[in-house]
Amino acid sequence: MSELSINAGIEIRDSERELDRFRRRLAILGVFVLVLFSLLFLRFLYLQVLQHGHYSTLADANRISILPIAPHRGIIVDRNGVMLAHNYSAYTLEITPNKVESLEATIDELAAIVEITPRDRRRFRKLLDESKRFESLPIRTRLSDEEIARFAVHRYRFPGVEAKARLFRKYPQGEMFSHVVGHIGRINQREVEQLENDGRLANYRGSDYLGKTGLEQSYEKFLHGTTGVEEVEVDSGGRAVRTLSRTPPVSGSNLVLNLDAKLQEVAYNAFGDRRGALVAIDPASGGVLAFVSKPGFDPNLFVDGIDPQSWGELNGSPDKPLLNRASAGTYPPGSTFKPFMALAALFYGKRTPQQSISDPGFYMFGGHRFRDDKVDGHGMVDMHKSIVVSCDTYYYVLANDLGVDPIARFMTLLGFGSRTGIDIGGETAGVLPSTEWKMRRYKQKWYAGETISVGIGQGYNSYTPLQLASATATLANDGVMFRPHIVNYIEDIRTRNKQLIEPAPLRDIGVRQEHIDVIKKAMVSVNLEGTSARAFAGAPYTSAGKTGTAQVIAIKQGEKYVESKVAERHRDHALFIAYAPAEKPTIALAIVVENAGFGAVAAAPIARQVIDYHLLGKVPTQPAKVD
Repeated sequence: MSELSINAGIEIRDSERELDRFRRRLAILGVFVLVLFSLLFLRFLYLQVLQHGHYSTLADANRISILPIAPHRGIIVDRNGVMLAHNYSAYTLEITPNKVESLEATIDELAAIVEITPRDRRRFRKLLDESKRFESLPIRTRLSDEEIARFAVHRYRFPGVEAKARLFRKYPQGEMFSHVVGHIGRINQREVEQLENDGRLANYRGSDYLGKTGLEQSYEKFLHGTTGVEEVEVDSGGRAVRTLSRTPPVSGSNLVLNLDAKLQEVAYNAFGDRRGALVAIDPASGGVLAFVSKPGFDPNLFVDGIDPQSWGELNGSPDKPLLNRASAGTYPPGSTFKPFMALAALFYGKRTPQQSISDPGFYMFGGHRFRDDKVDGHGMVDMHKSIVVSCDTYYYVLANDLGVDPIARFMTLLGFGSRTGIDIGGETAGVLPSTEWKMRRYKQKWYAGETISVGIGQGYNSYTPLQLASATATLANDGVMFRPHIVNYIEDIRTRNKQLIEPAPLRDIGVRQEHIDVIKKAMVSVNLEGTSARAFAGAPYTSAGKTGTAQVIAIKQGEKYVESKVAERHRDHALFIAYAPAEKPTIALAIVVENAGFGAVAAAPIARQVIDYHLLGKVPTQPAKVD
């Protein structure tokens, strides 16, 4: 065989081998490509079929923005429809701090366009300290149309700054109702956590405010309403294109109060420039007719967030305008305690109305002389006279005969030393002394001599004007006690249905009517011929009352109290309790005028003006005083 044919055979076999190798490689590559396409197909199937719902939702989330719609807050009106709290809309200029490079520079540039006062700056810094930097915070509120127009022209220069339409809360009566109506304020982090724990946070999406004090706080769940939702389609830049769906918010319910705004005004003005409190109650229902704490404060300061300077002035004032004296201030009741002491004596059978003592002007006990306010004494004194002339000696003896624990048990029936359950927060229980109380408080036993001062409303006695008014209303209502309540009914804004705050009788104190009549007859005589006769001279109605004067600081034995020699803040408090008309009472009240001296001079004239308006519609022209 020739060499040529051998070489040709070798070449043919090599070509077949290479072709076979190529085919194998091609097959492997084909399988590999097939596997890749299979995996791609499976992934496509997973994404497009199995995960379709999930990714469709995500796509919609990118395309659709869910916006909360804050509800309108319910309004608050008095019994005659006088507005005490309402809403109005206005524009506010807001900054989102984390979207702004330099806050101070931005604020300075904004100040060249719209007015920004030092107070606005202080308030903004305070809000900044209390908030997260991604939250939108107001630098200016209640912008005028002209200011909005000027900002709109320069809007492009201020990334992170927006003008937003907001609802604002307004308290048109100002400080007169500040403690009872209260105020709203911006939600802080602690309140966010509390809302979350209560499962209510979702209903506050889009809301910046909630009730902080007074009725605004205690009726928050009714006033707030239900947050709505709006689905908005947005473009890639986050700008709204169209509204897809909308669930409107439900406005909060309205509160209609038992309070009479004009009566409140008369009572508030009657104090003049003096400090104190007054609570007036309808004895037959417990409805609160007036609830005064003076001085008050402007609740509108708190709506946008109070600035540090204003807060410092309120918080540091010696007059304590932030203290709700009516339900959180506690005072010795002084001689206003005596009618209830006399009632306790009848209840326990320790005295009869006719039983008398001789009053020499003092009572000796344990080597200590307890003085009467009348140096020579009142002579022979029975129960009726003891109340009319306010005889201290009678009640020194009576307190010693009763003992502190029986006194405490009876006064508990009248609500002394415990919260009344009124429908606003912050109420103080006060102090009703007893042997058990002193041991718990001071780890000391009770001494018999301490009981003597308790009998005239001094010593450890310390109660709120609200408690004193509630006890007076119970006496006026022949021993039936009602829970004091400020709100008359809650009105649903949509259906106009009224949820009545039913009068809630707490208890009958269990005193015989003939005994109650003895005390009521004596209290009528107090206003006719007793310590408050001057204040009620010429009244065309019959009323009942009791004056009181309570020591602020103790006077050493043998020393005489001289008001002019005592610092104003250490002078005696003036107190007065009353109800009218005596035949069928429609109002019962308690008054405390701080550091004002005798109740007959400083407190009883206030009661006269309040009762005159309530029964006669008579509006006084100047603060109350005895002529």
